[in-house]
Amino acid sequence: MQPSNEPSFRESVDLMFNRAVALMDLPAGLEEKIRVCNATYTVRFGVRLRGKIHTFTGYRSVHSEHMEPVKGGIRYALGVNQDEVEALAALMTYKCALVEAPFGGSKGGLRIDPREYDEHELELITRRFAYELIKRDLINPAQNVPAPDMGTGEREMAWIADQYKRMNTTDINGVACVTGKPTHAGGIQGRTEATGRGVQYALHAFFRDEQGLQKAGLKGTLKDKRVIVQGLGNVGYHAAKFLSEEDGCKITAIIERDGAVHDEGGLDVQAIYEWIGKHGTITGFPGVTVEDNGAKLLEADCDILIPAALEGVINLENADRIKAPLIIEAANGPVTSGADGILRKKGTVIIPDMYANAGGVTVSYFEWVKNLSHIRFGRMGRRQEESRHQLIVDELERLDRHLGDSWSMTPDFKNRYLRGAGELELVRSGLDDTMSTAYQSMADVWHGRDDVDDLRTAAYLVSIEKVAASYRAKGL
Repeated sequence: MQPSNEPSFRESVDLMFNRAVALMDLPAGLEEKIRVCNATYTVRFGVRLRGKIHTFTGYRSVHSEHMEPVKGGIRYALGVNQDEVEALAALMTYKCALVEAPFGGSKGGLRIDPREYDEHELELITRRFAYELIKRDLINPAQNVPAPDMGTGEREMAWIADQYKRMNTTDINGVACVTGKPTHAGGIQGRTEATGRGVQYALHAFFRDEQGLQKAGLKGTLKDKRVIVQGLGNVGYHAAKFLSEEDGCKITAIIERDGAVHDEGGLDVQAIYEWIGKHGTITGFPGVTVEDNGAKLLEADCDILIPAALEGVINLENADRIKAPLIIEAANGPVTSGADGILRKKGTVIIPDMYANAGGVTVSYFEWVKNLSHIRFGRMGRRQEESRHQLIVDELERLDRHLGDSWSMTPDFKNRYLRGAGELELVRSGLDDTMSTAYQSMADVWHGRDDVDDLRTAAYLVSIEKVAASYRAKGL
């Protein structure tokens, strides 16, 4: 639990913002305009369930409209409150600016434990919440576009999209009112895995940065790096899966809310994920060391620590004992501002949340564009690309026949080269390019300025300057 003497999540975001703008030359009025949250709507609505009316409280916050529509997820959790939603909306503003997604920042939340309701009840609750937001243009493809977050997923986004279309029957772009939908309902391939995939691509970018590796005291590649993952939800699971299966990392510990498992030889991420899905708990998983107090493993020896669940899990209470030389914030706000100061003094490198978990909003941007263009990526060009590749393969085969044993194509080259890029390949390519470009923009500031000693400040400087440029272009 976060110590009581810590700033709140909202205050932490403001403190980190302040640290960055102190290094900038912004007019006081513009600085304040960027800092403040434009509007927060609180809704309390009733739904008849189990023979009586239940009242629910929800929020939709708009931090900045320097670009529209504004973008941000909707989370379902009992801890949802106005301060948290406004802090997350602010992070969305900076996140979108950093990765050059043309959105302002927004966020929504419903104070509810989704595990307490069956699917039909959740649909009734979601549709009523959506109705309250839609009728106020707080869900609209041109103004405010939600996405999944903690406690929500494809199913809830499909319900919201359908509710919007019921209320706006002639809006041809209605399906673009939310992202993160199932692929059969206007979604895009690769969106479910996008945030975890973005964490992987962020680490790829970091490990190409020799100066960054030196500052973290690391070297080489991701292969055999020891990784601890806190939270095996959608983000943590996909990040751990890709890093272990594709990059050769050893996932040495996985921490969940009810305990943790540990094995220095490396854990089977897929098997643990399936165990949790079947049993509802990580406890009892066979063949590994089990730790009832999972939070202790945040302090275990490793190369990379990936907090992928809640805010404030690394705080003043435990920051001194964190041994990982590199932390990548797959969750929003897992390191408090107090802990951030302690870790920076220790020399710990932190890849900040506004960059590290931007894979979700990046692929949401691709989905939104797909919905507005009314055509899937790759449909127009894939076969033409394959036809051009076929010309080259035909010529290589002719040379193969002519030259005989003195020259031949690599096995499987033909099949791999002939396969044109479909939607999933294009989504992954676009995400990889986005994460690489955004990292370089941060690294240029981190390595190029004597007054910037961490990636978080560099990320804020890059994003705030882009937001400020947008406001200046509007005449402010």
